Amino acid sequence: MEQAAITGTVGVAAGVFAPGHIGELTRIVPFEMVDEVLAETGAVQRRVRLVPARVTVYLLLAGALFNELGYRQVFDRLCAGLAGLPLVRPSGSALRQARQRLGPAPLKALFDLVRGPAATTAAAGRWRGLTVVAVDGTLLPVPDCAANLAVFTRQRLGNGISGYPQLRLAALVACGTRSVIGAAFGPAVTGELEYARRLAVDLRAGMLLLGDRNFAAAALLNQLAATGADLLVRCKSGRNLPAVARCHDGSALARIGALTVRVIDAEITIRTAAGTRTGHYRLLTTLTDPATHPAGELIRLYHERWEIETAYAELKSTILGGRVLRARTPAGVEQEVWALLTAYQALRTAMTDATDSVPGTDPDRAGFTTALAAARDQLVLAAGVITGTDIDLVGTIGRHVLAHLLHQRRIRTKDRIVKRAISKYNARGPAIDRTTYKATISINMLTANP
Repeated sequence: MEQAAITGTVGVAAGVFAPGHIGELTRIVPFEMVDEVLAETGAVQRRVRLVPARVTVYLLLAGALFNELGYRQVFDRLCAGLAGLPLVRPSGSALRQARQRLGPAPLKALFDLVRGPAATTAAAGRWRGLTVVAVDGTLLPVPDCAANLAVFTRQRLGNGISGYPQLRLAALVACGTRSVIGAAFGPAVTGELEYARRLAVDLRAGMLLLGDRNFAAAALLNQLAATGADLLVRCKSGRNLPAVARCHDGSALARIGALTVRVIDAEITIRTAAGTRTGHYRLLTTLTDPATHPAGELIRLYHERWEIETAYAELKSTILGGRVLRARTPAGVEQEVWALLTAYQALRTAMTDATDSVPGTDPDRAGFTTALAAARDQLVLAAGVITGTDIDLVGTIGRHVLAHLLHQRRIRTKDRIVKRAISKYNARGPAIDRTTYKATISINMLTANP
C-alpha cells in the first residue's frame, strides 16, 4: 500500500515561549502587543519559568476559544502543531499558579488595546453619517464556591430555588460589525444602569446609541447625552412627558431634566401565517430635527438594537455553549471575562477583515460559528502565527468565512421564550410553538401624545 506523508513548517516563538500563540488570530493579538501590556502592568516574570507570562496570556485566550476543555487540555492544543520541539507539558498545578501570578490586569489592558469598532468600508452600521452602537446588559453564571460567593450572590429563581452566582456584564457594541467598543462587569446585585454609566466614557460625538426601555432613566439619559453622542432609546408608552413643541411629522419635543428629546410614537403590526400582532412603541431621541432625521427611518433603525443581543448569544451560546465560567476566585473570574471579550473581539476583527475584502459584502453575512471553528483549527495547527513576507489580510479564517457566507437577512419573527427553563420537560413541552414564521411588518406613525 502506498502512503503519502504531508509535511509542513510552522513559525512560532523559540523555546518555552513556543506554546504562546492562538494560531492565525495571533496576527490580531501579536507577541509585541502582549509583551507591551505585560510590561505596563508589571507582570513580566522575573525569571523564565516553564510557563512564562506571555504563554499564560495566550493560554487564557485559547481557553476562551476551547471553553469546554480544562486548561491542561487547552495547553495540549497549543502544542499540537509543534511536533519535534522539545517541550515539557506542565502540570495542572503549574498552569493554575501561572494564571494566579498573572492576575487580571494584563488581560484588561489587552482588551483595551483591541476593543473598538472594527474598521470597515461597508455601509452597514452607519446611518446618515452616524455610527450606530447599542448598549445592553446580560448575566453570566460563575462557579458556586465560597470565594466567588463572597462577591457574586446567588440569584433567586421563580420557585425560590437558588441558581448559580451571577456576574452582570454590560457592553457597548458597534451594530454593523458587532465588535465590542467597551465593557463593564461585576456583581449582579449592581444594576445594569450603573454599568452603563461606566460605559459613558466610551461614547463619542458621531455615535448614535440605541438602548431598550431600561436605559430611559432621566439621569442616565442626561449623562450619556453629555458625551456628545446622540441617543435613540425606547421608553414606556405611558410615560408622562409634557410636550414643549410639536413637529410637523407628528413627533413632539419634550424635556427630561436638562435634555431636550424628541418623542416618536408608532404602531407596528406584524403579520404571519399564525396571525397578526400590533404593538405601540415610543422612542426618545436627541435628534430633534425631523427634516434631517425622519421619524420613519428612526423607527426602522431601532431594530438594529437587536445586534447586541446577537453578540451576547455568540458569547454565551456559541463560545461558552451555555456553560458556567471556570474560575473559582473573583480575580480569576475577572481574568477569564477579559480573556473571553478579547478573544471575541479578535474573531470579530478577523471576520470584518474578510467581508471587507469583497466590496459590498455586509458584515452580517459572516458566520460566527464558521469563524470560531476555523480559528480553533488554526490554533491546533499552530498555523499563521508569524506573518511571512507576503501579508495575507484575509487569511485562512477569512477564506472559510467567505466560502460560507450567510444569506441576506430575511424578515422573520419568533416569540421570545425561556431558553433555560427550570424543568427540561417544560422547556421541551408540546405547548411551545418553535416555528419561525415569515413576516410582513407595517409601521404606522402616530401623533405623539407624551
